[in-house]
Amino acid sequence: MIEKMEISGVHMKVEPKLKKYVTKKMGAMDKYMPRHARESAHLEVKLKEAKIKEKKEYTCEVILFLPHDTIRIAETTMNIFAAVDITETKLKNQIRKYKETHARKRIPGRIIAKFRSRRSV
Repeated sequence: MIEKMEISGVHMKVEPKLKKYVTKKMGAMDKYMPRHARESAHLEVKLKEAKIKEKKEYTCEVILFLPHDTIRIAETTMNIFAAVDITETKLKNQIRKYKETHARKRIPGRIIAKFRSRRSV
């Protein structure tokens, strides 16, 4: 669970049901992050409501602050819960890309042992 998470509403009140849903969905993102980034990860979720020609549109904007990078994703739909779901999927993909580029590459110990044994012969 991401420790530092801020959920705010713009032009709308964030109800407890919605806050619990967002916390459940976005809080689980730490399992996709590299271990070194989990302690300093900070997540901001901004939920916005807009009326356009008598239709309501909801926007979910997520900003994830990670070491060496910031990920920003926004999605607009007619339903706030759908916007959160789509944003979650996009965030998973972006975290996966971050992990590929910033994760520490480890060499397994058995490979190092092979090279050490060959060198001593």
